[in-house]
Amino acid sequence: MKQAGFPLGILLLFWVSYVTDFSLVLLIKGGALSGTDTYQSLVNKTFGFPGYLLLSVLQFLYPFIVDPENLLIGRHFIIVLSTIAFTLPLSLYRDIAKLGKISLISTVLTTLILGIVMTKVVSLGPHIPKTEDAWIFAKPNAIQAVGVMSFAFICHHNCFLVYGSLEEPTVTKWSHIIHVSTLISVFISILFATCGYLTFTGFTQGDLFENYCRNDDLVTFGRFCYGITVILTYPIECFVTREVIANVFFGGNLSSVLHVIITTVIIIVATLVSLLVDCLGIVLELNGVLCAAPLIFIIPSACYLKLSDEPRTHSDKIMSCVMLPIGAVVMVVGFVMAITNPQDCTHGQEMFYCFSDNFSLTNISISQFQLTTQVSILNISIFQ
Repeated sequence: MKQAGFPLGILLLFWVSYVTDFSLVLLIKGGALSGTDTYQSLVNKTFGFPGYLLLSVLQFLYPFIVDPENLLIGRHFIIVLSTIAFTLPLSLYRDIAKLGKISLISTVLTTLILGIVMTKVVSLGPHIPKTEDAWIFAKPNAIQAVGVMSFAFICHHNCFLVYGSLEEPTVTKWSHIIHVSTLISVFISILFATCGYLTFTGFTQGDLFENYCRNDDLVTFGRFCYGITVILTYPIECFVTREVIANVFFGGNLSSVLHVIITTVIIIVATLVSLLVDCLGIVLELNGVLCAAPLIFIIPSACYLKLSDEPRTHSDKIMSCVMLPIGAVVMVVGFVMAITNPQDCTHGQEMFYCFSDNFSLTNISISQFQLTTQVSILNISIFQ
């Protein structure tokens, strides 16, 4: 919302969700046309080894985006402990269907977090001054916003795994599941984005939890729930990375020993990345434009256009022809903008409105504040 403009941001969320819905169905249609049952085999049959290699790199890199929590005391210890105790054991499953109940728990926790964010619009929002450009229709960083939204909706890299776990997998059944899932996802995303932006407007951080004050017990509980959702969700991503390695180097089959070794290595590397990174915004942007954009916009469209015998005027082909160049623009332009103009990150420092002396600022015009990445400096030099 901060990057795109609030009204345009809402429209873009609907658009990205529609594209996600369409491309997920398109992937399974492509698999049916090519007689393949994995994303990698689909691209390999369509574009040969170069396409197969490119997709493998994208799928392998994507799951290495992990949750970089604020720099709190014991942060590194907590990450390592939770990884050993929960993430690694869950990632060692061979059947992705066994993670179904775990994913349900994650969904319930997400609903709790959403309730907390909605509550804070009323309790915290009035105490935070609104920025001058809070309600303009569009902003020049909209493409960056598309990258972040793409990250939020990307699940293409494991859709064949989920499709294969259905009791009776058919394109029709898959389409119904995707339509319902995407509708629920965009509803939750819009509520999150709207409530978060209404509360903080131009002060909104790349990681929304950085905007809330440390002494807020309800939000602290929300952070805890969010950490649990990451722990429960990451094993699904690990499945994809492990499958890529198995397909590229071991012909798709892993012995029990190799299964454990490769899973452990993946988790160790991902944990090391999480220990080194503490700013979520730039991570979401880069992953969104470099991995999510081609996996959502470009590759499904390219595969379907090459495999389908439908006439050029068919709706699926027209949509694919539109998605492909848009994805290329989002990928290239979004990458440049993410590097030159990354999202703000306070690195765990308190925002100015968290200090009790500053709640009198509610009715002051925000023009006196410079919305830059130096917000944390203002916190120390002006408001303490």
